[in-house]
Formats: sequence, structure tokens, C-alpha cells
Amino acid sequence: MKIFTTDLIRRIEESTLKTQNISVLDLMERAASAISYEVMSRWRPSKRIVIFAGPGNNGGDALAVARMLQEQGYRPEVYLFNIKSSSLSGCCQTNRDRFVALGDINFTEIVNLFTPPVLGEDDVVIDGLFGSGLRSPLKGGYTALVQYINNSGAYVVSIDLPSGLFGEWNIGADRRNIIRANLTLALQFKRLSFFFAENAEFIGECKVLDLDIDYAAVDEMQSDFYLIEKEDAKAELRPRNQFTGKYDYGTVLLVAGSYGMAGAAILAARGATRAGAGLVTVHTPQRNFAPIQAAVPEVILDADLNEFVTSRIDVRHSYGVIAVGPGISTSDETLAALDSFMKNYRKPCIFDADALNCIASRPVLIKSIPKGSVLTPHAAEFDRLFSTHTSEEERLKKAIDVSRLYEITIVLKGHHTMTVRPDGKVYINSSGNAGMATAGSGDVLTGVIAAMIAQGYSTDRAVFLAVYLHGLAGDIAAEVNGQYGLIAGDIADNIGRAIREAMK
Repeated sequence: MKIFTTDLIRRIEESTLKTQNISVLDLMERAASAISYEVMSRWRPSKRIVIFAGPGNNGGDALAVARMLQEQGYRPEVYLFNIKSSSLSGCCQTNRDRFVALGDINFTEIVNLFTPPVLGEDDVVIDGLFGSGLRSPLKGGYTALVQYINNSGAYVVSIDLPSGLFGEWNIGADRRNIIRANLTLALQFKRLSFFFAENAEFIGECKVLDLDIDYAAVDEMQSDFYLIEKEDAKAELRPRNQFTGKYDYGTVLLVAGSYGMAGAAILAARGATRAGAGLVTVHTPQRNFAPIQAAVPEVILDADLNEFVTSRIDVRHSYGVIAVGPGISTSDETLAALDSFMKNYRKPCIFDADALNCIASRPVLIKSIPKGSVLTPHAAEFDRLFSTHTSEEERLKKAIDVSRLYEITIVLKGHHTMTVRPDGKVYINSSGNAGMATAGSGDVLTGVIAAMIAQGYSTDRAVFLAVYLHGLAGDIAAEVNGQYGLIAGDIADNIGRAIREAMK
């Protein structure tokens, strides 16, 4: 599913007005009807509902909601901010007049000083101050009002966007001056900013309301951001031909494990084998042979000369893909081996975990990453590589730049793992759960990515497909073990079930 910027959404709305021969007010009626239905499905008319409406079209939506609630026996308290006495948008003015025409309403229009109503934990606040039309951070009296609402303890419902939050980028915003919604009723689309962890406190629960827009315009409109869901995975996965052998499904070399970290190699290998790779070889120190052979007898073991760490990465055979990093350590011997490998092996590879930490300790190696490679950092690993960042938004912006500069794919791991392509396209994952925040989860993902690439999926498709399946396997495992009891091995064990589920 495409994720559109505010400007693109505005163009889709304009196309809807034209193709359906309706007015902006008609579209606002649809939005208000959907919002009112949602409110009425959650609260009875006896519930105290306080509506704050701004002077723009977001305020117009809120006033239309107030009218519809009033007509259904609710008694909303409505506050419209018209500080300049003539600052209302045309649609806001019309919806104000329609609401006032009902008579016997609880309505206050603020044109100068404002004394806010007393709010408490039993109250519902509908935030219709500012939506996507906001062009600069809130200031003046609005900041005091936002902070007052946030501190009131009331249940807050925001229309389209929490007031003060931008649809895309919020770097530099004063986070004290953004509504902290309990429920955000997004109109037709989730926004990019909804997928950043730092904004979760503002979004709360998010529900998307369908406004019956021009879907042809949605199909035609190009976007750089995509949300990967089950139907996307299903469209990519290929059924197996009955008349095939193991070499038809690719060969993987995993450079993984060190003494005491055999588990990382085991988990990566199990991820690769469960995801369908035809033949998996693990290059690992000699001390790891017994535990790996016992845990994953399906793989071939390739012994390093060193008993404890990886000291050489010799590629003696042709592999569909090579993945380097899970549990290899950052020892001097391993760093030297990785340095030599990267300078001599120029085909695209997957770099994860300690491979990334080795590169970070010798930054010049970044320039030796083969074009077309895949990097899979979590937040700390990304910051070690590309300097410290304070938010997921900052990391994504940096990843877009770095991906384009070095012509690599970057997988920013997190709750909504984001796959960044060199052309600037970003795939945001929808599967997974908090139980997957556990040691070894990333090692499994490395194996799954390697398996998908080995089986012939293009790199960008292989990566977002692997990320989705990895998250879905975690969701399946959580149904059995719960989020608290979920471990990385459970994810690996359920990769096959995830593939089967995604193909239904």
C-alpha cells in the first residue's frame, strides 16, 4: 500500500472532487459522518464530549461532527477559535453556520481571550484544531491549549492528525506542543510520521476511515513510501515447481559465529533453511562445529583455520549470496579478515551485526562495501556507522542519503522495519510484535534475507519480503508462546508457516 505525502493526498482529494463532481463540503460531510459513527460506536449520548475546532478545514470537520452528534441526541461542548474574527476558511464558516442553525447548542466562539473548560479523566476531547493544513509549528495561545489538553487526563480523539504533528517530517518540532491523542482517526491514509517510534505517544490507537475517494488516482499516483502487507507478500511469493532440485533454490554462504556465539550462526542458518534456500554453508571457527552440526544438521560446515574466531574468509565456491556478520566478534583477526574479504570480493553481500561493528571501527571500509549489498543495522549499529541520531526520522533521512550515495540497500530494523533502496524508495513493514525484541531475532532475519536472494528474488523484493515473513513468523510464534515468552528460535521455527500463511 502506498503511503502518500500531504501534498500528494491533497492532489488525490482534488481528483476526487473532479471525477465524482462533488464539492469540498461534500467530502467533509463524508469525513464527518465516518468520524461521528466512530465516536457514537464508542460512547453514549450521556458522555461529556468537548470539541475544539480550529479556523481551517480541520475545524470545519470538527464542526460538522458536532452537528451530526447534536442531531443524534449528544450534547457536545464546542469551542471554535476565530481569533481574528474573520480568519475562518470558507468550509469552516459554512459548517459553523450549519451548527449554529440547529439552535439549543453549547457553542463558544473565541475571538480574543479564552478560559478553557475544566477537563477530567471522564471526558472525551475531540481535537479538530489543526490537521494536515498546518505549515509551521504551533505558537501563541495554541501551545498553552495543547499542553492543557495533554495534562487534563481526558481521552483525546484527533481528526486526521494530532494537532501540531506534521504528516511527514517533525525534526525540530517542540514535542510539548503536539496533542497526545488516545485515538487518531486518519482520513483515508496513514501518514509517514505515524510509523516513527518517537511519534507513537502522539498517535495512540490509529484507525483509518474510508472516504470513498478516487481510487484510480490512488493507483496512478507515484509515491516513494510503501507499507508492506500480506497481499504484497502474496503477490511476490512464487509457488515451487514439482520438478526441481536443491540447486534450483540457491546456495548461501553464512560467515557467522565465534567461540561462545555459535547460537548466532545456528539461528541464521535455521532462518535460511526454513526460508527455502536449497543449500546453506556456514563458515565458522572450529570450536563451533559440534553445536552447529547438532542444531542444524541440514547445513554444510566450512572450518576456519582459527579455533575461536573467523580469521579468513575464503570463497572457494560460487554462491548465490554471501551473508557476513552474525556473532563473528570484532576481534583483530576477524576485522583483518573482513577487510581483506571486502577489498577482494566485489559481488553484493549481506552485512549484519558484528560485520557492521567491524566496519564502524574502521570507517574507511564503508567505501569498500560492494554496490548492491544489503546492510541490516538496528538503531545502535546504524549510529555507529553513520553518526548518532536522536530519532527514527533522522535515521531514515540519513539512510536514504547513504543508500543513494553507496548504492546499497539498508534495512533499518525496528517495530516498523524500513527497507531503503538506492533509488530513494522506502518499504515499511507491517508485521511483527514487541516480543521479537529479543536476542538472535536479527540473526534469523539475515538468514531469511539470504535465502530469498539465493532463490532469485531481486534484492529489493527479497529484502522486504524477508522482513515481512520474519515479522509474520514472530506473530505466529507469539500466538503460541506470547510476546514475553517468544525467543528467536521460535521465529526461525515458524518461517515456513509464515510463508504458507502469506501465500493463502
